[in-house]
Amino acid sequence: MNRAFIFFFYILSSSFCYAQDLTIPLYQGQVPNAKKTPADYIEETDSSGLIKNVSMPTMQAYLPNKNKANGTAVIIFAGGGYFVLAPKKCIEIAKAFNTLGVAAFVVKYRLPSDKIMNDKTIGPLQDAQTAIKMVRMRAGEWNINPNKIGMMGLSAGGHLVSTAGTQLNRVVIDNKENTSLRPDFMILLYPVIIYDPDIPRTRENLIGKKPTPQTLGLYSTNKSVSQATPPTFLVHAADDDVIPVKNSLQFFDALQKAKVKSEMHILQTGGHGFGIYDEENKDSWFVSCYKWMIKNGFVPAD
Repeated sequence: MNRAFIFFFYILSSSFCYAQDLTIPLYQGQVPNAKKTPADYIEETDSSGLIKNVSMPTMQAYLPNKNKANGTAVIIFAGGGYFVLAPKKCIEIAKAFNTLGVAAFVVKYRLPSDKIMNDKTIGPLQDAQTAIKMVRMRAGEWNINPNKIGMMGLSAGGHLVSTAGTQLNRVVIDNKENTSLRPDFMILLYPVIIYDPDIPRTRENLIGKKPTPQTLGLYSTNKSVSQATPPTFLVHAADDDVIPVKNSLQFFDALQKAKVKSEMHILQTGGHGFGIYDEENKDSWFVSCYKWMIKNGFVPAD
């Protein structure tokens, strides 16, 4: 295993030419909770790769070669404050997982909007639950172990993943097959957890400007942690001036109180929005994350 990590950054610098990439619609036919999409609500991707106005959610699959695949999968959700999606770092991470034999799926989920949704507060969660349901139901097709499917979220995507992983009895999709919607593990990078005045845009985009105390409590996901919450790996920079580090600290504290297997890495510096490699720290959280996955049996040791 040590030898594998010596060559880790060499692998990351490769072209990832063997990663297969496949776009999969999350829904066939009518999208749940959807209104008729207005003519001016057009999906756009700007020059920096930010996506807005998603009305037809999809999932991009990055699959390792069959002879390298170990059966583990990670479903990745981008940040963007529930206003845009920033998938660039997610794709980078997905391809890095492929080098380690892990399948990855980057979800282009709907952003909360009264223009296209009957209830904007559940739209992103519907897409997250549909994504894990689909990966679990099609696991055999993609050489995935249905009991080794994790979710990963960055920033607001971390809020979405932590919602999906803590509110397990809150099913907001049709699931007549009774497929488990519980991720087997979670990886949260600088996640939004606490719905308080420090992060008004993310909060307001999802639940409005004047939510009730009950709604604020429901969407502060540290308050929903239980013994059923999946094992969790957290990464945050102490100098993050967009999403304060207290978000990860309070979620980790809730995990510890519930006796959920968890590990947290707080970087002294790094700011907000770093990807596979933190240029300022010259230190990779990804190596630590992969070791944690090995420790907990989500991927095999080399």
